[in-house]
Amino acid sequence: MSELNRAWWDERAPIHVAGDFYDNASFKAGRDPIRPFEGEELGPVEGKSLVHLQCHFGQDTLGWARRGARVTGLDFSAPAVEAARTLAADTGLDAEFVVSDVYAAAEALEHRRFDIVYTGLGALNWLPDLPRWATTVASLLEPGGVLYLLEFHPVTFGFGDDDLTLAHDYFRDPEGVTFEEAGTYADLRAQTTHNRTVEWQHPLGEIVTAVIGAGLRLEFLHEHDHTLFPRWPFLEADGKGAYRFPAGQPKLPLMFSLRAVRNA
Repeated sequence: MSELNRAWWDERAPIHVAGDFYDNASFKAGRDPIRPFEGEELGPVEGKSLVHLQCHFGQDTLGWARRGARVTGLDFSAPAVEAARTLAADTGLDAEFVVSDVYAAAEALEHRRFDIVYTGLGALNWLPDLPRWATTVASLLEPGGVLYLLEFHPVTFGFGDDDLTLAHDYFRDPEGVTFEEAGTYADLRAQTTHNRTVEWQHPLGEIVTAVIGAGLRLEFLHEHDHTLFPRWPFLEADGKGAYRFPAGQPKLPLMFSLRAVRNA
């Protein structure tokens, strides 16, 4: 299944690098890809070591580098990592990028420890085994080090793409869910060949339990009423890069962020 998903990402990495969705031109010109609330929740990163797991082509990784962190990005897609290295060179930002499956991160990074493990949006759904992921995260942290996770809220997975009709099980299928769709979230009209993926739904309780079970101390879990793409056609752009429920309509959580610490 990892090979199936890797082929999907390998094919889409160059599409994402060149397309408008990630807007590399504005990033190279100085745009900060880190959402303001992320900077507030994680706090100052200057001089700290940060590893970004499942970093794709490294734009967010390099965003933390611009804020002063000493960054390492890790991803299982070789084309994505090569693009990340190119982006680092083009922007003059100091960063290390490593090709590795996330479960093999400790070995790939030579068992180094970091002040911060960062995982961004759209990462956990590619992982079948969250306790193993959380144990990997803990092994990468210095005593007192911080996991900061930002993800799409798993409750959104249960609904269809057009409205709030319940269409999928909120709870995890251990076999995963198979999708077959051409294109990519960054360009729905892109011509693609590797169109099949297997993904896993992880309820919020499973995520929190995995983090605590790995020996990390939860500092907060925040749920957010906005997201970064039009998950449903009725969401409205707020002009600041986010999408929200229309005014007066009841809201659901659309993203969540979590911070946990490895005890000294």
